Amino acid sequence: MQRRTLRATMSFTRRCLMGATALVLFVAGPAHATTHDFYKGKTVRIVVGVSAGGIFDTYSRTIGRHLGKHIPGNPTIVVENMTGAGGLVLANHLYKVAKPDGLTVGNFNGALLMGQILGRPGIEFDARKFEYIGVPAKQDTLCAFTKASGITSFEKWKASKVAIKVGGTAPGSATVDAPRLLMAVFGLPTQVITGYKGIADVRLAMDGGELAGACGNWDALKLLWDKQIESGDILIVLQARQEPLPDLPKVPLALDLAKTEKERQLIQVGLQDPALLQLLYSFPPGIPRDRLQVLRKAFMETLKAPDYATDAQKSKLSVDPASGEDLEKTVERLFKLDPKLVAQLKEILK
Repeated sequence: MQRRTLRATMSFTRRCLMGATALVLFVAGPAHATTHDFYKGKTVRIVVGVSAGGIFDTYSRTIGRHLGKHIPGNPTIVVENMTGAGGLVLANHLYKVAKPDGLTVGNFNGALLMGQILGRPGIEFDARKFEYIGVPAKQDTLCAFTKASGITSFEKWKASKVAIKVGGTAPGSATVDAPRLLMAVFGLPTQVITGYKGIADVRLAMDGGELAGACGNWDALKLLWDKQIESGDILIVLQARQEPLPDLPKVPLALDLAKTEKERQLIQVGLQDPALLQLLYSFPPGIPRDRLQVLRKAFMETLKAPDYATDAQKSKLSVDPASGEDLEKTVERLFKLDPKLVAQLKEILK
């Protein structure tokens, strides 16, 4: 009798264990499909918010050549361009229209996120709801001028008797916000000409004498004017960084030129903090969390891989990545800025 009871108990226990195992496999199955099998045979689109030929497009096409190798299922990666308003058209599209299925990645200028904080018109997104993937490199702002313009130093820029024309895309981009903020802080005689589709178009206008200069990141300036910078036909006169770039040890820092704590705060918040966000890659809101984690992991693995580093070096691109989690923290910090400082920035960048 005891043996039969023991055998019955063991049989019941085995059935329970088998049932529990089946339940685990049933629950785990869909998660496995979304993170691994989901991307097999699929195409992931990286949509760039500015025109081809500039730094955003170059980064995306370089990343696109390697990213698929690091995503389970090895999907095809294609790069497209959706221009307009300095990337705002894409940012709004990503937020409102793009499907949150893990197949559409937006690459736009993260400086646009400040537009929400500043109450700019045209903002149709909530920056706190984007699903951030990461950035390939921090992009500090520098200002460059053609030798032909006569602006060969910061001192000559400040001493100019006429407004110096610099080109940009749209409010919210560093090409527009940076010179406007520098004008306010240092009293620089400057006329910001907006409406260019991308920094590559600004380059054409500078080369043709239509513009004297532009403010942008070092990677973009090197990409567009590498030989002219070496020859001295393009001169970097100011850099908004904590310390000088190794390539530009004698070019002054905006923070060093600031005379008051208020000026230093404006430079920090208006120029240096957004530098981490400039090259951001993001999904639309609401993507399944497991797919977001897969792409975040694949993105960072891509940027740390030797073959990507070699490719980036050929294109003169920096490799200094930051994670999606880092971007989330930066955005959260921006939304906690002192209202008085926000009001000052609104007045300067309106």
